[in-house]
Amino acid sequence: MLSLRLVMTTMYKVEKISKPLTLGEGPHWDVETQCLYYVDIKSGSIHCYNRELNKNYSAVVGEGKKPVSLIIPVEGQSNRYMISVKNDVALVTWDGASTDVTDLEVIASLEPADNTNRLNDGKADPKGRLWAGTMGRQIIDEVTQEKTYELEKGSLYLLYKDKTVKKQLTKLGIANGLAWTVDKKKMYYIDSMKKRVDSYDYDDDTGNLSNEKVVFDFTKNEIPGFPDGMTMDAEGKLYVANYGGSQVLKIDPESGDLLDKIVIPALNVTSVAFGGTNLDELYVTTASADKPTVEGEENDGCLFRVTSINAKGLPAHNIII
Repeated sequence: MLSLRLVMTTMYKVEKISKPLTLGEGPHWDVETQCLYYVDIKSGSIHCYNRELNKNYSAVVGEGKKPVSLIIPVEGQSNRYMISVKNDVALVTWDGASTDVTDLEVIASLEPADNTNRLNDGKADPKGRLWAGTMGRQIIDEVTQEKTYELEKGSLYLLYKDKTVKKQLTKLGIANGLAWTVDKKKMYYIDSMKKRVDSYDYDDDTGNLSNEKVVFDFTKNEIPGFPDGMTMDAEGKLYVANYGGSQVLKIDPESGDLLDKIVIPALNVTSVAFGGTNLDELYVTTASADKPTVEGEENDGCLFRVTSINAKGLPAHNIII
């Protein structure tokens, strides 16, 4: 059903705070360090935006030969992070400023290294366990040069603290955004190729999912592009990155209403996270990939900060090991 109610915010401010990346993704605000951690998937690099210094730092993992799609701090372990390296999950040590990572330790392989899939989006759940999903390879039509992806090749995995892995969802196109309600009873999830946001009843003890429902359908609501990364504010509203749509959508998952459109000056918006001292700033990653190169356009692939949005986020869950 098409959402009929749309309330537009007019006072927010969008600020570019980084240089362009190829495929910026996975923003995670760490309350302890007051820094935003994120990745450039295609360059195999991890990044840190130090808000106090207003500077970005980066380090390449393994000479950048494999995609890195997520970085999440490990709770209680200074300078220790969980990252992905193609289809592996690893721990690394990084000071958030140097150009090198150390002590890389692969702790789980979610899929075989020699298949054509790769890990995409991932987050820690309320218990500090990693959820991460895979996606199929990109396909380019030889005649039209149109880009698409293998369908139903991806899966969503849960990595338990004892390093065992459980496959939670299958036949995904592009595994993407994740969010959990404060009461830990609902999980919201995005498979970009389905062009919708889904909800599941969530068991916090086991991580089991049930009762899939469609929360918001991009096609029915005439939204261009695809849903990508996602976060939730303190009032339970979802903020969904719109890849190919130059915007972040604010959605009420209970009613299915589209509440707001936050315009971002980049075509391919990849993910979002609340941050800042009061968790009232929205950080937005974008991509320069999959966009025709236009001289003078330097916004695509940059990190943006949105302020004056009249909303606050929740502290992001860190990994607990």
